[in-house]
Amino acid sequence: MSKPDELLVDLVALVESGHSNQMSLTVVACGAVITGRLAPETVWRQRVAEVLGASDSLSDFSSVFTSESRIEGPPTHLHFHVARILQGTVGIPETGGMYRVAIEDVSSWTVGDFSYSDH
Repeated sequence: MSKPDELLVDLVALVESGHSNQMSLTVVACGAVITGRLAPETVWRQRVAEVLGASDSLSDFSSVFTSESRIEGPPTHLHFHVARILQGTVGIPETGGMYRVAIEDVSSWTVGDFSYSDH
């Protein structure tokens, strides 16, 4: 979207202000379908830092995610956790991942996440 959808920005702002991670959303961004739950950026950053910090080879990168967000104003990104990129009938990764998507890259969206099948 050349101009981010105001409704989507408002939805993300509510997630950010309420610090809830239960809002399910599915988006199309740059041709990829991503489905999962939105998390406040601070919660998302903390979880990414924990995962990286637990890794022997990636722990040095965890500090990037522990710094505070520097952006003021309306949200500019979606922060997904327990999310999958849908490819046909398969969700990648199977266990869900953590994705950061620029709101301006979202071409369409719907509330709720799509089920997928491993078969």
